Amino acid sequence: MIKIILKNERYIEPFNEPARDLRIQNKPLWLAQRDVLTPYTRQEVEISLNLPEGEVPDDMEARYAEKIGAALNNFSGEALVYQDNLFFDAYYMEEFMRQARSGGKAVRAAFSVDDSAFREHCLPLATAVSYQHHSDYLHLAPLWYFPNGYSEKVEPLTVDLLSREIGYYNIPTYMSQEWGDLVYQVPLRSFIAIESWVHIFIADCVFGMFGRGARFEDRLDRDPFFKLGILGRALFEGKQVLECSGVVEIGKNCVIDPSAIIHGPTKIGDNVTINAGVVIENCTIGDNVNISQGCQMMLSVVGDGTFLPFRAALFMTTLMDNAMVAQNTCLQMCVVGRDSFIGAGSTFTDFNLLSSALKAVDGAGRLTLSNRPVLGGCVGHHVRIGAGMVIYPARMIESDVVLVPTNERRVITTNVMYEDSDHLKLPDPSIHQRRYPRRGDAVDEW
Repeated sequence: MIKIILKNERYIEPFNEPARDLRIQNKPLWLAQRDVLTPYTRQEVEISLNLPEGEVPDDMEARYAEKIGAALNNFSGEALVYQDNLFFDAYYMEEFMRQARSGGKAVRAAFSVDDSAFREHCLPLATAVSYQHHSDYLHLAPLWYFPNGYSEKVEPLTVDLLSREIGYYNIPTYMSQEWGDLVYQVPLRSFIAIESWVHIFIADCVFGMFGRGARFEDRLDRDPFFKLGILGRALFEGKQVLECSGVVEIGKNCVIDPSAIIHGPTKIGDNVTINAGVVIENCTIGDNVNISQGCQMMLSVVGDGTFLPFRAALFMTTLMDNAMVAQNTCLQMCVVGRDSFIGAGSTFTDFNLLSSALKAVDGAGRLTLSNRPVLGGCVGHHVRIGAGMVIYPARMIESDVVLVPTNERRVITTNVMYEDSDHLKLPDPSIHQRRYPRRGDAVDEW
């Protein structure tokens, strides 16, 4: 089967990179797509959509039809077509392909308004989803299957994400007039278009870490032999169930202090060092990561080559490759790009004290409600943040920015763009090169 990849070259703020090059669950998105689709496809063709910046064109559906029709001209075999900013896991694609092939018709991925995970987490900030009134209101996504070459007649194919409600926060009465449990709609199958940094947070933490835990619990409930196997392994190793090798996967050449506490489901890559007093719960740790004494990590994704000095704390946070979070720094519900440094004692807050309405930039570059009552901040690539900074919820710091803490700028209350970077005030700004300009901007040559 051939796959046609529709390239969406719009940049995701604040990284100034297209979605396909960003890391989702510690893999470049293009690589994650390829790995999931390897059992189904053997040949691929890439086609640029040539989308303008800003609002989605009114002729988007016609543009899709034109591009797909031209790519599949005179082709008579099976074809899978998708936009390259989609994140989908093997569980979703297995069910999508099973239903598509059994029907024998050209279909397009669709989601019902009753699918709570898609409605709550994928629709906010999205522009790649269109609407159709079929037998029910459906949300159509840019993923197609053609059994025998291109066809203008395409039917919607609804694949349930199998979501379940899982709580993650409790707001006490003294913090807000609206209190109670905050919940995520966690799917057992994952599908989301990456159009905002918030979607990376959703894909990594809600659909990734929470989803992995939900699938683990679901399998324990459904498969008694799997449950007995986990219990037997825990007894043999003399560990608690969540600490045994059945739920904690450890790579090669790792050095882990005996006093570290690691609860699964957790995956640890190769050449990782974990020092004394570290606590890890349901995380993904990449290769060549160094975690120093007393760090605490929960429901987080830590990219390859990351360094965490002592007592750094991550809660539902993504660190892309080669990032560094210095000692006594706390990140909650954040996304940090590659090669970025966050100084000691910095805090990324996640709760608006006076309002629960948090906004973020959507796929069209508009500041829009994120549907998240609690949300941390986002740091782009190649950023340097000094010690002791406080960042308000849902704020962005653009790639290549340097922030030096001063009496006038210790608390970040607004988005910080490259033009606001402190290194531009130096006599020689070439000390910090710009590596990730906005689309259309020239790279600085000092």
